[in-house]
Amino acid sequence: MAQHSAKYIADRIRLMITTKQFQVGEVLPSTRELGQQLEASFHTVRKAYHILKEEGMLRSEQGRGFIVEQQTTSLNKSERLEIGARKMRSLLEELIGYGLDENEINVVYNEQLQYLEWPDRIETCASVGETDELGGMLAEAIERQVGVKSRVINADQFNKAINYDALFVPIQLLNKFKSLSETGMLLPIVYSFSSDFLLSMVDRAAVDTIGLVTGEEESISKLIHDLKSALNFEGSFLAGAMYGKSLPLFVRESDLIIYTPNSAPVVEAKIPEKKRLRLAYEIAPKSAETIRSELWDQ
Repeated sequence: MAQHSAKYIADRIRLMITTKQFQVGEVLPSTRELGQQLEASFHTVRKAYHILKEEGMLRSEQGRGFIVEQQTTSLNKSERLEIGARKMRSLLEELIGYGLDENEINVVYNEQLQYLEWPDRIETCASVGETDELGGMLAEAIERQVGVKSRVINADQFNKAINYDALFVPIQLLNKFKSLSETGMLLPIVYSFSSDFLLSMVDRAAVDTIGLVTGEEESISKLIHDLKSALNFEGSFLAGAMYGKSLPLFVRESDLIIYTPNSAPVVEAKIPEKKRLRLAYEIAPKSAETIRSELWDQ
């Protein structure tokens, strides 16, 4: 992938802020993190952030980074029109150079006005999971790694799926949603447990009994199956879902509690840090690249 310029990155982030993909008050990805995602240097990303800071769209805070200040630039109408005229003139000269006449330019212009629907479509993304809880874990991984927010639906909510213009679908569920590829964007996702989680498990090799705490009973069988495959664990698994604000009784008998984000508030309040480990997904680099290209390379 060719390295993106600071101006290009600023243009894409400006679009995302204007279309509320990034909300006011939201902290943007660090310059290093976004630089890695876009294969650009962190200096280039920092320059892009400063462009938007000068326009009044971002502010910077020590220890936090760059934060969305407002969803429109501080440019006045005459300044916006001047920029628009300059960009339009440059584009028209390029099109004329390719031999397009006035009628052809009008046809292209009217067709491409449909592009203005794209910012709205970005907001209508959904991550699909076997359960709402697992879909939420996938959505969390996509936002963390790529910066794209998505709503959550489960695999049984096909009727809801047709309302979204882009679906992030685990590859094992792809056949169920294939018919939607004609009306929307279907992006297959390969994922696994996060490398941080797996490495933390290596440090706890002496564990004999693992307790899994979820927010939904329906998530248990899928997670147990995947954990056994990923960990090659020879000890005992105990599993259960939250009951209101109460933990399953087996937590007292477990050497280690593995828990989902949905159950995190209660688990983290009641279980010592050394005895718990939070589950997280991590999407494959190719899946991240696919999502990124749809967002950044439009």
